[in-house]
Amino acid sequence: MLITRASEYAILSLILLSSAKEPMDSETLSRELSISKSFLAKILQALAKKEILKSYKGVNGGFSLNKLPSQINMLAIMTCVEGKAPAVFECSPSQEDCPSEKGTTCSLWPILNKLQGKIDVFLGQLTLADVLDD
Repeated sequence: MLITRASEYAILSLILLSSAKEPMDSETLSRELSISKSFLAKILQALAKKEILKSYKGVNGGFSLNKLPSQINMLAIMTCVEGKAPAVFECSPSQEDCPSEKGTTCSLWPILNKLQGKIDVFLGQLTLADVLDD
């Protein structure tokens, strides 16, 4: 469950905002991206709270990037909108905290944990600018 719909919508919104000359409101973004306005508004507010976006109030209000695309990485975006770091597997980051209480005897945990670490590094290095360049 690495990329959820919330993460996807956040990334799509940031891509659209990166090329906008002026702040865009949630209604315009939701219409452009064919996304539920209420769901998108929650995502945009979360991104603004973490200072990935800048929020403008008033008649001409909306959202704009608060950082350069090269300063916004995928791990930060996904962690922001999900409320926790994205995980490929349901495994806990620590064997002792395994939900099944079998973490210390699980032979897959070390492999899955190592893979998750590599994914975290990759997402931490992959920026919005990289996505825009592709």
